[in-house]
Amino acid sequence: MFFTLSKLVWFAFSPVNMAILLAALAALLAFTRFARPARWLGLASLVALGLMAFSPLPRIVMRPLENRFPQQDAAKGPVDGIIVLGGAIGVARGDVVLTSAGARMTKAVELARLHPKARIVFAGGAANLISPVTDTEADGAKLLLEGLGVEPGRLLLEDKSRNTRENAIFTRQLVDPKPGERWLLVTSAWHMPRAIGVFRKAGFEIEAFPVDYLTANKPADFIRPYARAPRGLGIADDGFKEWVGLLAYRLAGYTDALFPAP
Repeated sequence: MFFTLSKLVWFAFSPVNMAILLAALAALLAFTRFARPARWLGLASLVALGLMAFSPLPRIVMRPLENRFPQQDAAKGPVDGIIVLGGAIGVARGDVVLTSAGARMTKAVELARLHPKARIVFAGGAANLISPVTDTEADGAKLLLEGLGVEPGRLLLEDKSRNTRENAIFTRQLVDPKPGERWLLVTSAWHMPRAIGVFRKAGFEIEAFPVDYLTANKPADFIRPYARAPRGLGIADDGFKEWVGLLAYRLAGYTDALFPAP
């Protein structure tokens, strides 16, 4: 129920979708007796879209999320297992397709080579709400990781989870971590606080290994505009969604902290 509701609510209340819907509403109202307020509504919608598309706002939204957990030295210390969260890969026409978060997968291969005894776990099923499931993210991960040299015997695939909470619960059941083992969690830096929160809640103590940074952590983050509207809109949508997700997961009891920290 939470999964379905989250998909429907976010479709309607995503800042980008909402701005577009309000602009469409303003266009319709422009031909009615509400033409004057419609002009103001349309102007506000266009300003919101412009800020998300071209201004530094998306980076400002993302920076606190990405700075919450510091980067690690990839070669530091022995590692028992590496968990990679879905959201970066798929399958189309029988071949692998990487999303803009593809650094999760490339880092998984790098870590697998640096720690040849570590188990590699990919967690991700299919998060489709309407279309039928044919290939899961885990299917794509298997194709990519084995194709890049990760031995099949080291690879564990969790292919049932549809969101971050299910990633944590199903992965813990799959690997049954033992006391004293060291596990790394690989996901996008902006997604790491919520991911760590749900793994902790699931009783799986894990170390953050953030990747896929969208900000430079430099003063330029506050002034540099985006050159392409789709890029800015996509980052803004992900950033606002993550903040809403942190609140929703805390209210639902899926995490023990609103903004999990190291």
